[in-house]
Amino acid sequence: MDIYSRVRRTCLKDGMSSREAARYFNKDRKTIAKMLRHELPPGYQRSEPPHWPKLDGFVGVIDQILRTDKALITKQRHTAKRIFEHQSDEHNYTGSLTTVTSYVREQKRRTKEVFVPLSHPLRGSACLHA
Repeated sequence: MDIYSRVRRTCLKDGMSSREAARYFNKDRKTIAKMLRHELPPGYQRSEPPHWPKLDGFVGVIDQILRTDKALITKQRHTAKRIFEHQSDEHNYTGSLTTVTSYVREQKRRTKEVFVPLSHPLRGSACLHA
């Protein structure tokens, strides 16, 4: 973050060219151009969602297990490891535990309930004095 602000200050305020800044800071010219384009460093974003080819045939079964688990208490729900073992034993799944764990984590994150608090502004001071 320090180099980011130093590059921006040097180029935008002190008037150093981006090519000269690239040489001075030992960075590529494209990197310097990115630093000048964005005020803060842009975070990494996936270009497309992850794809699990070995898991494609088993997604329906895993989703069904996760849906039925919602009705159960927390202690009785399936873990990702248990779902993996179930798929391996009964459905001849040949993928890895990491793949199943990643998929289950993402599905739980997507279906998680979210609480949005509602707050309403007061309609004037008359309500406070009544």
